[in-house]
Amino acid sequence: MPDATALPSPPRPAHFGDALVERVRALGHPLCVGIDPHLALVPEPFRRGAMSPDDPATADAVEVLCNALVDRVAGRVAVVKPQVAFFEQLGWRGVRALERVVARARAAGLLVLVDAKRGDIGSTAEGYAAAYFGARAPVRADALTVSPYLGLDTLAPFLDAARASGAGVFVLVKTSNPGSGDVQDLAV
Repeated sequence: MPDATALPSPPRPAHFGDALVERVRALGHPLCVGIDPHLALVPEPFRRGAMSPDDPATADAVEVLCNALVDRVAGRVAVVKPQVAFFEQLGWRGVRALERVVARARAAGLLVLVDAKRGDIGSTAEGYAAAYFGARAPVRADALTVSPYLGLDTLAPFLDAARASGAGVFVLVKTSNPGSGDVQDLAV
């Protein structure tokens, strides 16, 4: 694996796809590190307080852990993928932690694929798209996972915002969870 210091953070290409290809070629592999801070699995050195969603110290512990992970993988992988549910369960403090972790990852030259699986109709989808791709997005994603379940028209706000900002969109098609076939394989 290349030395983290050997890969400085060059200016990003104008589009996520180009940036991803560039980073993968520079590193020689397509590894993406998931950032899924399950509260029960937070290592002892990072634990604070009760490690429960209602304990304000928990969001701080999650942020410290995730920032340490970002620091460890910077220059070694092309992409990090924070799962927003683990942050959202902690309320506003968790969302603030997510904002900070994403900002730190981007500053370290990592591409950030936010795993939010968003999908909704019209103006709601526009709101989600602005929250991740807008100029003032609190959680500025390089790419976002979205769900097309409500119809292809629900993807348009995400695709338009991604195109305007140079971001990427990962559309769920067939998921790997054991029960995915319950709906995804139905012949209707």
